Amino acid sequence: MVEVLVTNGPWLILAAALFGFLMAFGIGANDVANAMGTSVGSGALTIKQAIIIAMVFEFAGAYLAGGEVTNTIRSGIIDASYFTHQPELMVYGMISALLAAGVWLVAASWLGWPVSTTHSIIGAIIGFAAVGVGTEVVAWGKVAGIVGSWIITPAISGFIAYLIFQTAQKLIFDTDKPLENAKRYVPYYMAFAAFIMALVTVTKGLRHLGMNFSTLEAYGLSLALAAAIGMIGKVAISRLKFDPKADRDTQFGNVEKVFGILMVATACCMAFAHGSNDVANAIGPLAAVVTIVQAGGEIPDKAPLVWWILPLGAIGIVAGLAILGKRVIATIGTKITHLTPSRGFAAELAAASTVVIASGTGLPISTTQTLVGAVLGVGMARGIAALNLGVVRNIVVSWVITLPAGAALSIVIFTVIRTIMS
Repeated sequence: MVEVLVTNGPWLILAAALFGFLMAFGIGANDVANAMGTSVGSGALTIKQAIIIAMVFEFAGAYLAGGEVTNTIRSGIIDASYFTHQPELMVYGMISALLAAGVWLVAASWLGWPVSTTHSIIGAIIGFAAVGVGTEVVAWGKVAGIVGSWIITPAISGFIAYLIFQTAQKLIFDTDKPLENAKRYVPYYMAFAAFIMALVTVTKGLRHLGMNFSTLEAYGLSLALAAAIGMIGKVAISRLKFDPKADRDTQFGNVEKVFGILMVATACCMAFAHGSNDVANAIGPLAAVVTIVQAGGEIPDKAPLVWWILPLGAIGIVAGLAILGKRVIATIGTKITHLTPSRGFAAELAAASTVVIASGTGLPISTTQTLVGAVLGVGMARGIAALNLGVVRNIVVSWVITLPAGAALSIVIFTVIRTIMS
């Protein structure tokens, strides 16, 4: 059946490119809220400012650090060797997976549900593989790990966010002189944030540029940057002119402004790291289709990227963010719990910390679930009544149905494509 790939190669690549763009569009619409949702919800940025900043940093991350080579099978979730004698099924499957995951992400974004783009494409890949070849193709142990991460990831990030928020309360907000204490302690938060963000960028962003640091080098570089940022922060905050005789509410407002500036910086780093990492969800299956078709049916472990694939993914992410991004940003930023800059900063820093922990331990995580867990942790610090439980319930339900929804859509589309092509 390799003749099918030779005869219909250009059409298959065109279909994969269109659906890959749709998938990237869905990633932009849904996932970019991970970087910008808390900044908008806390008032540190307007929705327009957040979208413009995210467009710049997401595009930079995706285009500059998205990688020259991508894994053809995301997260090793299926065994490609089963498709060696039926490479056309892999091509049909990857096209089906892109369309299925793209449709699901756009629908979820329209409803304002923050779901996992990684789990969407994994569910879609599981669906076509199980139907196309058989259930033995799927690495079910990895699927179990993903299901477990629905509970573990939000729990870790929620706990870290709770701790960060409580320390800020104790050291700054619950004191007689919040402004003085902010000048004393905020530089440490800045240093910690710089350390975590540098680690996220080094481990998830720069490695795609061929800049491979050892663990020791990554930590050394991050610590040096953290120390420098902490010193700069101390000097900058000491120069801020605030009225020491102002009432406590005014002092609180001034402290929140400082945290607001921190949030914008962390959001930019998160957007860059997200763009560099999650663009692979769209371009991985697309690169697989292009490589298999051009190689006449040979299935490689890794696919080199043709020149047009990365910009297609980067533009897709930016388009999705600009057109549909504000719905999920609103859910994360305003509908789960009331956020201020200090609370939003705690959530964002906790999410980034969890990403670093997961990268080091190999835990399969979703950045969406990480951030939602962190926002929940900040809300819980003020009591269960501070959470909008109806919204939380809808979000959890959307997480649970993402994998089966992606799989079901993929199965239907795969069956249709296989029928047409045969």
